[in-house]
Amino acid sequence: MLSLYQRTRNQLNPWFLYPFFGWLAVGAVLLERYSRDTLFGNVNQGHNSFLDVLMQLASIMGEGVGIAILLLSLMSFKSCRNWWYFATATVCVSIPALLTQALKNYYNAPRPFEYYKADPSWIHFEPAWGDHLYHNSFPSGHSTGIFSLCVFLSLILPKKWKFLGIFFFFFALLVAYSRLYLAAHFFADVYVGSIIGTGTALLCFALMQHFLKRNIQILPNRHTQPIE
Repeated sequence: MLSLYQRTRNQLNPWFLYPFFGWLAVGAVLLERYSRDTLFGNVNQGHNSFLDVLMQLASIMGEGVGIAILLLSLMSFKSCRNWWYFATATVCVSIPALLTQALKNYYNAPRPFEYYKADPSWIHFEPAWGDHLYHNSFPSGHSTGIFSLCVFLSLILPKKWKFLGIFFFFFALLVAYSRLYLAAHFFADVYVGSIIGTGTALLCFALMQHFLKRNIQILPNRHTQPIE
């Protein structure tokens, strides 16, 4: 059985990246053509009882705890029970999260309930979703987290399962969508969060591969089994 590193070496997943590039283009057009109010209102007001449940569940998957549980659960697979998987997964999701938190504190942008505080009554919000959020809107931490997770998962897929990358992309997009639906963010917040999550995770993944390759070269006697 090929090692995790051997399966993913120098392999990007077009099933994830091509839809993501399409999302970049569509998102840029939407931001250019429509106002903040229109983009937020069209999502938040398009609600029903089924979506109320689905969006809450989707949003939970973008939280740090949900991401950590999923990554740890993958260690039940033998190919993921090694230091490279643990280190790379940690770096790929933690670095984007730290960057996003730094930007949140820097911009301290108002969330929808703060931005529309003059008349927040029209915003769709269910009490069961928790407390209202008011500050640190830009960028979206959930969007950053889920996109960094999903791009990482798309990269470690075996070749025959690469097509699942498109599932990971749309799942990440669903979580980002849920943040507007739940009145936690604006469109620009989730759009930029998706870019930070994807771009930073790709860079971290490449750096970890380079790090491993360098150590293989330094320790040639161990190169046949860099990951167990």
